[in-house]
Amino acid sequence: MPLSSSDKKTIIKEFQTQAGDTGSPEVQVALLTHRIEKLTEHLKLHAHDNHSRRGLLSMIAKRRRLINFLEKVDRERSSKIAQRVGLKD
Repeated sequence: MPLSSSDKKTIIKEFQTQAGDTGSPEVQVALLTHRIEKLTEHLKLHAHDNHSRRGLLSMIAKRRRLINFLEKVDRERSSKIAQRVGLKD
């Protein structure tokens, strides 16, 4: 379930750390969170879709790794992005 380009642009604009930033961990976590939320809604309707469930688990793991990286680099940035996207700290 890819994001539409307009959704992606608004998320990037909201979470970028500086102008033109598209690949910082904050932006990546926000994009993954949005995709995870959409896929979770899909799986509520289609409970037996195991292929999508596997993709969901890999996205969750990737988001967790990005947040762990941010914790090592800058704990404040990590807690700030987790709070902004609605994750437990």
